[in-house]
Amino acid sequence: MEVEKMDENEWKYHGEGNQSLVVSHCQRCVVLRFLKSPPNQNKAPEEILHHLQNIVDFGKHVMKQFFGENYVHHGEIIQLPLDFVRQLCLKIQPERPECRCDKDMDTLSGYAMCLPNLTRLQTFRFAEHRPILCIEIKPKCGFIPFSSHVSQEIKHKVCRYCMHQHLKVANGKWKRPSKYCPLDLFSGNKQRMHFALKSLLQEAQNNLKIFKNGELIYGCKDDQDCVSDWNELARHLKPFFFPSNGLVSGPHCTRTIVKELIHVITMALLSSTDTCRAGHMKTVPLSQGRSYCEASAFNKELVRNGKHKLESSGLPRGCVLYKTLQAQMLDMLDIEGLYPLYSRVEQYLEEFPEERSTLQIDGPYNEAFYEKLLDLSLEDDGTVAFALTKVQQYRIAMTAKDCSIMIALSPCLQDECSEQRPVVLTSKSRFTFSVSVLDLDLKPYESIPHQYKLDGEIVNYYLKNVQAKEDPVMSNLFKENEDCTLVLHKV
Repeated sequence: MEVEKMDENEWKYHGEGNQSLVVSHCQRCVVLRFLKSPPNQNKAPEEILHHLQNIVDFGKHVMKQFFGENYVHHGEIIQLPLDFVRQLCLKIQPERPECRCDKDMDTLSGYAMCLPNLTRLQTFRFAEHRPILCIEIKPKCGFIPFSSHVSQEIKHKVCRYCMHQHLKVANGKWKRPSKYCPLDLFSGNKQRMHFALKSLLQEAQNNLKIFKNGELIYGCKDDQDCVSDWNELARHLKPFFFPSNGLVSGPHCTRTIVKELIHVITMALLSSTDTCRAGHMKTVPLSQGRSYCEASAFNKELVRNGKHKLESSGLPRGCVLYKTLQAQMLDMLDIEGLYPLYSRVEQYLEEFPEERSTLQIDGPYNEAFYEKLLDLSLEDDGTVAFALTKVQQYRIAMTAKDCSIMIALSPCLQDECSEQRPVVLTSKSRFTFSVSVLDLDLKPYESIPHQYKLDGEIVNYYLKNVQAKEDPVMSNLFKENEDCTLVLHKV
């Protein structure tokens, strides 16, 4: 990229999170990511550069080891002309959501990250000029805590996401709870996965977005600004799934197209397209924890119908969901078991503040940092080293619990498809596809006390306001089926 010839008119607002803002190029498949800070609290250019370098290094040396070369795009740092950055900031300011304007885009350092635009990512040259469909899913935590440190039995039965939904609705963040349960998506059972994806499409919240040629056509731009009309979505998707225009319009057409979309997403999520160093890392087997959630709408329906077996087919070892779950399960102690270890590290740092850099809490995120994460021992020897390893593993797990999966699809003809190119088939179409993982910034060490407090709030609200009002008949059914047999199939 020729930074000297940058023109702000070639870029547009793409989106932003708490810490950074992203703009995308109008023609090329690249985005620029700028850090943000509160007004009048600008960081020195050296600090900005260090922060960005940590993000790049963490993706390159840590998360790429867990997910594999093809899934993680760590990008590179570039320095831009300050005049271009200032003009760009002025251009995009009117497009920013009001709730995000509490922080300003960095216009003083000139540093930014250059990354591929994953909503338009092209893996193969022949598809460069084809239309692109991209689905972004934030799957959240896919397992129920198995730690003995858990103090409330409900946490062994109902997943964090399903409990948190009720607190979010009570706080006014969402109008109604979603029927989506992460354990259904991570089950590997296609029936459960289809139900989970349909639930996401019905109530996308900020867990699902769909892009067409880089433009958002379905989902939430921000917490309250949502586009969720199934008929409108079907109109966008029809040329992808039924190019010959053979379907009549109406509800039947919409349902058929959505069903095809769910099938494609499921097959892409279960595909194995990459290998990684952490692929043979030993983690706690999923069977040691419950593989279903009592609050799942799918599970409740089974119980109502008197079915006693909830199938969990298991995930193919190389698929993106398996790798995501593997990283998530580095949270082996739950926040309740982790918090005392965090306090141990904090106490040590109060006595020896100069040791913070030695402990690599703020980086560098290099090979040595990654190697320490591989110690999965749970035998606490009382040392700061043990506590720190568990704290760092928890931060990785929290990062994986909040990551996003991007599935980019491009139509292809039969003679263009070969064994080297991953392809998914539908009833009338075929697509080449790529799967990527993003939102992989390491969760802050300082956020652990907040996570501990939030965990208590979520559980207490659920116990007081939801479980206490549960249908007694349903509760009795769950007790009868407590020894629910899991049917596991080899993949």
